[in-house]
Amino acid sequence: MRDMALFAVIRLLLWVGIWWLLTLFDVGLLLAAALAALIAMLISILFLDRLRSSAALRWKAADERRRARKGRPVDQDADAEDAALDEDETHDEVHDGPDEDDADQDRPGPESGRRRS
Repeated sequence: MRDMALFAVIRLLLWVGIWWLLTLFDVGLLLAAALAALIAMLISILFLDRLRSSAALRWKAADERRRARKGRPVDQDADAEDAALDEDETHDEVHDGPDEDDADQDRPGPESGRRRS
């Protein structure tokens, strides 16, 4: 948590400092804000890599601990659908008679009425 807070504070201070410098040069408030955000992001990517990586690893570890503590999410609808599909598959395997699909194949289709030349 300390790394994430430190990284955020440093980025915010970078943004404020760059924004202040740009407003001194009469760049305009909105343009200065956008440019400060872009420049602060680039500086943090170039020079704060170690701190950013440490913060990201801590964030990932905390997320994994939260997921482990919370357990596997249970979706009752999906479980019911899976059970119905499994039951349907076992019913189809036991069924020995001709399927409707087989009966459809015996019927002449629209292509059989055409003449062949």
